Amino acid sequence: MSVPLLKIGVVLSTMAMITNWMSQTLPSLVGLNTTKLTAAQGGYPDRSTGVLPANPEESWQVYSSAQDSEGRCVCTVVAPQQSMCSRDARTKQLRQLLEKVQNMTQSIQVLDQRTQRDLQYVEKMEVQLRGLETKFRQVEENHKQNIAKQYKAIKAKMEELRPLIPVLEEYKADAKLVLQFKEEVQNLTSVLSELQEEMGAYDYEELHNRVSNLEERLRACMQKLACGKLTGISDPITIKTSGSRFGSWMTDPLAPEGDTRVWYMDGYHNNRFVREYKSMQDFMTSDNFTSHRLPHPWSGTGQVVYNGSIYFNKFQSHVIIKFDFRTSSISKARQLDYAGFNNAYHYAWGGHSDIDLMVDEGGLWAVYATNQNAGNIVISKLNPNTLQIIKSWTTNHPKRSAGESFMICGTLYVTNGYSGGTKVYYAYSTNSSTYEYIDIAFQNKYSHISMLDYNPRDRALYAWNNGHQVLYNVTLFHVIRSEEL
Repeated sequence: MSVPLLKIGVVLSTMAMITNWMSQTLPSLVGLNTTKLTAAQGGYPDRSTGVLPANPEESWQVYSSAQDSEGRCVCTVVAPQQSMCSRDARTKQLRQLLEKVQNMTQSIQVLDQRTQRDLQYVEKMEVQLRGLETKFRQVEENHKQNIAKQYKAIKAKMEELRPLIPVLEEYKADAKLVLQFKEEVQNLTSVLSELQEEMGAYDYEELHNRVSNLEERLRACMQKLACGKLTGISDPITIKTSGSRFGSWMTDPLAPEGDTRVWYMDGYHNNRFVREYKSMQDFMTSDNFTSHRLPHPWSGTGQVVYNGSIYFNKFQSHVIIKFDFRTSSISKARQLDYAGFNNAYHYAWGGHSDIDLMVDEGGLWAVYATNQNAGNIVISKLNPNTLQIIKSWTTNHPKRSAGESFMICGTLYVTNGYSGGTKVYYAYSTNSSTYEYIDIAFQNKYSHISMLDYNPRDRALYAWNNGHQVLYNVTLFHVIRSEEL
């Protein structure tokens, strides 16, 4: 853009030089600047001094001057002598030259106006072109950024899908197993049909054994279909807003058919009253409840209701209590040996959450930490009747770094925090005694989770989120292992 503007500037400068030359040089060429006046000394014109032209023949001549009686100047003037034709020719030439100069001046002015207008147009176009250049640059940069974002999103999606490959490989084997079951059922059906025609032609004892064996295997298969690996958590469903910032709520996974009672415990210490709502609908729409008073206050938010009893950690101790709602009495109490308590090994949010009791498809569990395991999480399978430890697993995950945790199908899942952005990022399988780091999105809608437990009957996570009672549905991949049947 700068080259055209420079050329226009050179043109205007050249035209200005021409005009200046004509205004200074033309008069000297035609004799207009040769006359000089000489002032007389004393303020009055001297009688003997005249104003004489350089060439007396080409101008009017004043030979003398005087004053009359009234002080007025009286001059003697002599008109030009002869050579009038010569003067007229020069005058005509001068007039012609002046006309030419005037014409040239007008032309230059017109050209100057056009040049200024074109210059303004070019400058305007330059601004517009620079704007377009900037926009094209922005479009190019945005395009590169969008491509980078899309590539990153595709890469992330591939990372999510990669762990599913071995799961799908196992499904291939599972399909073959189901096909075998189908063939066995067809064979037994065929045998039974033949027996109807030929009574007594087959060993009923052997047939009965085959049917019983098949039934047992099918039941085991169906039971395993209820379990699986966690692959997704739904968006939260807010059931109710009530209570303080901390608390717990739950339903009984072993309750009889049609029993949908809700159990509600507000706070994390120095409280011993449990609310019982008749149904989930009652819990959502009313404040009608029955209050149960526990013999001791609870500690933390890790309580669980299981098969008609509530299991909780006695305040400021490592004692676990089983309280039977049917008899309103303690049916069992036992110390959880070496377990930290009284905020020794709590979750990241605090709240005396040292001992977390939970239930999954396999039964009752306790999650805690010990000095012997350097404050890392310990998982213990408990006998729900005696509260004795059946088996324990030590992990390498610090209890204080965990936001919350829950059990699904014998695997402990741990969140990376309790406030702000949250995800499930650690999983320890008690079936294989191995752990892995995972990445499952988990929406923390109200920014402070103080309780998170899985209910195997509902296939849902129950959460207490900053005074909100919230549910999450879960997605599990079901895997059948033929060698276990």
